[in-house]
Amino acid sequence: MEASNDTPREEDDGNVFSSMGLRPELLENIASLGFTEPTPIQAAGIPPLLQGHDVIGRARTGSGKTAAFGLPLLHNLDRDARGVQALVLAPTRELALQVTEALRTFARGGPSIVTIYGGSPYAPQLRALRSGVPIVVGTPGRVIDHLERGSLDLSGLRMLVLDEADEMLRMGFIDDVERVLEAAADDRQVALFSATMPDPIRRVADRHLNEPVVVQVEEGKLSVDHIDQRWIRVPERFKLEALGRTLAAEERGATLVFARTRAACAELSEELGSMGIEVDALHGDLGQAARERVLGRMRQGRLDVLVATDVASRGLDVEHITHVVNYDIPDDAEVYVHRIGRTGRAGRAGTAITFVTPAQVRRLHYFCKQLDRRIPQAQVPSDADIARLRQLRLQRGVAATIDASEPDAMRAWVEAMADEEGWDPIDLATAALRMLTAPRGPLDFDPDTQAPAWCRPPSRPAPHHKNQRQPGPPRRDGPRRTQAQFDASNEVELFFAAGHSRGVRPADIVGALANEAGVPGGAIGRISIHDYKSFAGVPREIADRLLAAGSTLSIRGADVRMALAHGGQPPAGRPRRGRPGPRGPKRPAKR
Repeated sequence: MEASNDTPREEDDGNVFSSMGLRPELLENIASLGFTEPTPIQAAGIPPLLQGHDVIGRARTGSGKTAAFGLPLLHNLDRDARGVQALVLAPTRELALQVTEALRTFARGGPSIVTIYGGSPYAPQLRALRSGVPIVVGTPGRVIDHLERGSLDLSGLRMLVLDEADEMLRMGFIDDVERVLEAAADDRQVALFSATMPDPIRRVADRHLNEPVVVQVEEGKLSVDHIDQRWIRVPERFKLEALGRTLAAEERGATLVFARTRAACAELSEELGSMGIEVDALHGDLGQAARERVLGRMRQGRLDVLVATDVASRGLDVEHITHVVNYDIPDDAEVYVHRIGRTGRAGRAGTAITFVTPAQVRRLHYFCKQLDRRIPQAQVPSDADIARLRQLRLQRGVAATIDASEPDAMRAWVEAMADEEGWDPIDLATAALRMLTAPRGPLDFDPDTQAPAWCRPPSRPAPHHKNQRQPGPPRRDGPRRTQAQFDASNEVELFFAAGHSRGVRPADIVGALANEAGVPGGAIGRISIHDYKSFAGVPREIADRLLAAGSTLSIRGADVRMALAHGGQPPAGRPRRGRPGPRGPKRPAKR
């Protein structure tokens, strides 16, 4: 949005920034950012804060609450005073850094700000506090540390902000919050922002806020109506393939995937990486430097997918997140709302997709009742769905190239080749596109192709023996796919004589195939690793080329024996060295 130069209209009734009485330099800064009218929480919260009232604000994530308290905070500073005048408490280091960045953007060369949080060095924080920095943004634990050290003095505090107070309660910081409130000056102004108001937060407000103005823009219920939501019924063991298909078939930007635990988060990130996706993980086991590196990559647009846990994602505010995928459905509707609120920020379009196992369908229906909204069910994308999106993207790329191209040697060469060989231009273009797209599989699936059979409940379940193997994609360390499934997908698997016992990871196999053998990342399929062996799916022509070039591949610095697995035929002219099967090829006899 571009800044408007129009004079505020009388009917705006104070709902434009220029009529709120903010400092001229603040108005100039926010106008340069393209903000001309406040969001509902800003329109309701800024005036009472400018007037010096304590405020309780309730609004969903992404509603613009940082500006709701940040602009009054900057406006009320005494530029001639020395020492801490404003303190913002945030539950996580990510949210603290986000608030700091927003305040610096609003101020643009204004007062100094220091961010204090656990895991970062004390020395820079101590230097900033000794210099008399006026604004401090921090997490409760580190703020308490500085209070106990005597390096943080709140006796001159003019404004204290509690951001996402309910999350601080959930994370066990409520006692620290009360200690900070008790250490602050008696006449300080308090702004408490919280998506919900559980009883402990109400008690804190009753004890420490002075006749607060309550600002509520959610009309008393959870709201995610601005986000396109749908759910997919997926058995637990097929969720990884469903995720891969969903990511491949969606027209999307950066995507945030939620997993329940730290271990699941790390493992899912590794699996997606083995599919050739630019992915990273954000969870509690990461050190601060690693967390900041991941967040930096995400904000810079260098990540396609970020897999995160609930706590680690707090404070994550990336504008270009278009999709949120609940790989593991949360336990309650409130967490669901917080998760999907990471997309559709500030009125933008957003999509949320939730995977639901058969046993979890009742929980989803309960969410719908609490949200007073019907969430439609979708199907796992079929091969044809994926192919259609790839066709669309390829068509756009071709169109852009045609629009930007000028007559050159390449065009002359193509024309000469068509004339010399007598080829039809359509046949030539078709062959070129087939060669271009071959590493990632065919683009001409039957448009009537349905979703995988494992995600479509049969209309009449067929009887089967209790020990009969059920069809489906291969599981990690689980049964291999049948020959029919390989033939149907035009894919084979390569066997490698190394596994967990030698520290092999999916990334090692991807790196070996891509860097050592020159296999495109998009041509590498499912990877599974066992104790003493590993498997990687690749197109048949690539397997033939690799095996014709040699029988070993360098993985983690060692030459590892390689062969065709699970009943595939070795390339022509190459003798079979034992029949590879589920347990790998037989070892050659000793000489």
